[in-house]
Amino acid sequence: MRFVVTAGPTREPLDPVRFISNRSSGKMGYAIAEAAIADGHDVTLISGPVCLRAPSHAKVVTITTASELHDALLECTNECDVLVMCAAVADYKPVSVASRKMAKPREKFTIEFEPATDVLSAISKSPRDFFVVGFAAETHDIEARAQQKLRAKNCDMIVANDVSRNEIGIGADENEVVIIARDGDLRRIARAEKKIIARELVKIICTEAKKVLTKKSR
Repeated sequence: MRFVVTAGPTREPLDPVRFISNRSSGKMGYAIAEAAIADGHDVTLISGPVCLRAPSHAKVVTITTASELHDALLECTNECDVLVMCAAVADYKPVSVASRKMAKPREKFTIEFEPATDVLSAISKSPRDFFVVGFAAETHDIEARAQQKLRAKNCDMIVANDVSRNEIGIGADENEVVIIARDGDLRRIARAEKKIIARELVKIICTEAKKVLTKKSR
């Protein structure tokens, strides 16, 4: 199958040296890309800024902002079977970006933000012939919020994890996830190294994607 996997954070600039971002390390997305390659799938990895070595045999596209990620996906999903949206995309961006480094203020100051491109919604709600896997990084009400995101973003499957715990999730080498399919089927993968979880995820994704894509092709 042809996979497109997104990984890592996005960065929204404030000026030439400052930006708004998040703590995503990209480890989960990179592990999924590696697991898909190991299973013999064709993989395009769209990556935000991370400190990881790119998987061998993956086509790697580097991006920085949510808008750049959206543009890359429009091109890369033209001929894919599965999109795995593991990247942690900025929800907001500054309304204006200074062309020069801003001077350090002596007083409190305010930065005005506006919504960044909702990449997952834009891609999943457009006409498509590929299977969409979203990710939900939550700190509370994990399953309920994941189910809500699955419906709101029109995903075929959502993978949720608890990011309130330091030993798993963002930046950690281990994770534990809840997988929810569109039909309500719920599965859990217990705490393990992200590489192990990635292998299980790829198997589940492929099984479910084949069912959905077979129905669409009829």
